[in-house]
Amino acid sequence: MNDLSALLKAPDASLEAKDDFFSINALYLEKGWGDGLPLIPPTEERVAAMLEYCDRPWNEPVGKVAPRYGEATPVRLAANAVMAGCKPEYFPLIILAVEAMCDEAFNLYGIQATTHMCSPLVIVNGPGAKELGMNSGHNAFGPGTHSNATIGRAIRLILLNIGGAIPALGDMSTFGGPNKYSYCVAENEAGNPWVPLHVERGFPREATCVTVVGGECPHNVNDHESISGEGILKTIAGTLISTGSNDIYYPDAMPLVVMGPEHAATIANDGISKRAAKQFIAQHATLPLGTFSKENIERRFRVAFASVYKNAGMDAPVPMIHNADNLLIAVIGGAGKHSAVIPTFGATKAVTRALKRSDGQDARSMAEMRGK
Repeated sequence: MNDLSALLKAPDASLEAKDDFFSINALYLEKGWGDGLPLIPPTEERVAAMLEYCDRPWNEPVGKVAPRYGEATPVRLAANAVMAGCKPEYFPLIILAVEAMCDEAFNLYGIQATTHMCSPLVIVNGPGAKELGMNSGHNAFGPGTHSNATIGRAIRLILLNIGGAIPALGDMSTFGGPNKYSYCVAENEAGNPWVPLHVERGFPREATCVTVVGGECPHNVNDHESISGEGILKTIAGTLISTGSNDIYYPDAMPLVVMGPEHAATIANDGISKRAAKQFIAQHATLPLGTFSKENIERRFRVAFASVYKNAGMDAPVPMIHNADNLLIAVIGGAGKHSAVIPTFGATKAVTRALKRSDGQDARSMAEMRGK
């Protein structure tokens, strides 16, 4: 059913409130809706404009958002997108990201409910990113770009309002983090000397895709001195090394390396492929077993990895990355001899989805998603 007025007549589907921005936001705070920042009231007119970019039934869920497992129907998603300040043409990417996050392999329940400080990171590839003016260069993870900021914020509002990731109730993160406000970027495909992330993951270059990663905030990799690709890769591997990383305890973990374009160019100009870069990083990102606390050695490594460490000495190498093919590399950012590492929740798989029309064909532009 795609009659919004009829949908809003259902019990608890709408709320009448005084037409005053501050009064409405006070009501939202009272009800525990939102992320603590001011919200745009999701009026019927604004929600309808958002749904113009939806070509599926507005009351059928695209997924169930953990930990509450609330039904993410397009009309509910549209209301949250309005509240976040999104333009209607952003809406197809929001639906796509929610679909990806609800994939069982992503383990959204674990990411939402954990004491860890992870959050879904959305990486956008393909022509849709350029069409929406998404930032893939300087300050891509920071403020200043409407599409990045509001798409990321819409995802967070959906996780809160539909998924129930309310701090200290559904979201038990010990610290939280700024990644829980908005965490959305585009890959710098023009600055990428290898194939883009979505192509590496099996999708056509011309497809618009989102990849979701259950990640921490980016951690800087500063290497202004290395003039060789191997030198930069060694610095990246050294930055990944951490006794406190979740990834080290999960053999199938998929940490993300964000390479700045300058670092990526130096590595590629030395004839190093992306696959070879992954293998080098995995080979060099190791720690001696004795680096870990006695309790972690006895209660984790000698138990969970008994086949390797049950009788191993303190010099036995512990890999930060158990499978080089699981390491993700994306090229993001502007000029500067920096990269970044993004550790993950560990018990999660990155998921990539391509934007499709209702007939199953790739959508070449946001305009195709107007459903007309």
